[in-house]
Amino acid sequence: METLVETTLAAPKGDLSFYALFWQAHIVVQVVMLGLLAASVWCWAIIVDKIMIFGKTKRQMNRFETVFWSGQSLEELYGTLHNRVNHSMAALFVAAMREWKRSHEGARPAIGSLQQRIDRVMDVTIQREQERLENRLLILATVGSSAPFIGLFGTVWGIMTAFQAIAASESTNLAVVAPGIAEALFATALGLLAAIPAVIAYNKFSSDVGRAVARMEGFADEFSAILSRQIDERV
Repeated sequence: METLVETTLAAPKGDLSFYALFWQAHIVVQVVMLGLLAASVWCWAIIVDKIMIFGKTKRQMNRFETVFWSGQSLEELYGTLHNRVNHSMAALFVAAMREWKRSHEGARPAIGSLQQRIDRVMDVTIQREQERLENRLLILATVGSSAPFIGLFGTVWGIMTAFQAIAASESTNLAVVAPGIAEALFATALGLLAAIPAVIAYNKFSSDVGRAVARMEGFADEFSAILSRQIDERV
């Protein structure tokens, strides 16, 4: 029975299809191939998730800016947003308004250093939003930089196996050499398959993070100026 199963799973000798290259490869090369395939799937899952997150973030910022500059009062907008889970500019607005309202509570409003506290709160919120957007980008960078070397390790091991087959058969016939060389190059190809999309996506998403943070910082400066004028009017 065991012999029958092994015969069924094993690829025909001389077959250079991807399936055959995997089953003919040494166990070490097989582990490398499986690891690279898993890394590639993981990266693509992150890429799809990040595309959705950045698209949603851009729409949220556009929608919030439209509402914010529409002339609606700050109190009404805060009342609409403060009980929601907010991100990007809406999170900045809610954090600043919450500090504003806390500083005006009680019989003795704490207005003296209110401007500095609001700026600090918005800076912390921007950092948190940046961390949220950058989440798991390090995985893409790691796969992009390490996958080619992991594939190269599989390549070297496959070439060693090919030379061992040549030594065992005492022949340099192409039929003896080709399977080992092919599996070695297959490992390299899988390394590049995992690395190239990861590097491209990392660079793209890093640029998107920079643009999103720049927009939030610009809004924070404008909103800080608005609150500063109101603070000066009340002093």
